[in-house]
Amino acid sequence: MAGDATRVRVGVNGSVYTAPAGTDTPDDVNEALHVDFEDLGYVSEDGVTQTISSDSNVIKAWGGDTVRTIQTSHDYTLALTLIETSAATARVYYGDDEATDAEIKVKGDQGYRGAWVFDVFDGDVGMRIVVPDGQVSERGDVSYRTEEAIGYPITITCYPDGDGVKAYIYRDDDLS
Repeated sequence: MAGDATRVRVGVNGSVYTAPAGTDTPDDVNEALHVDFEDLGYVSEDGVTQTISSDSNVIKAWGGDTVRTIQTSHDYTLALTLIETSAATARVYYGDDEATDAEIKVKGDQGYRGAWVFDVFDGDVGMRIVVPDGQVSERGDVSYRTEEAIGYPITITCYPDGDGVKAYIYRDDDLS
């Protein structure tokens, strides 16, 4: 079977939105977002990195043959660096629900938790990653330097919804 170059996709650009936990999330790539979703602005040129990781336990039979492997954990995370400084990014990065453009309170509270939507575009072809329940579980270092934008690196751990789904990926290109 020959390859099809028209099916090679790149994440040229996109948008990241978040809303309070429990906000209705879209069911396809084109559905309008609920009014509670906030656009988090520019993301660094590194884009968004999806990581799926799992651990397993290997069961061996007498004599050493592997006879079964049991998955013992599964994680789905999305990592990105927000480079637009705003009240919305401050609320997400610092976990300060009351952050404004003028004041941010740095406390030891749990990371921001809410619904997330990641729209990824390659020309007129789009993909939407919808996370009904995700929490900022890691925050990277913020550097204040002359030669680069101030960035707010975050990793979002995605939790299963009532159907056991951590993320829904919707596409508008035909995969048949």
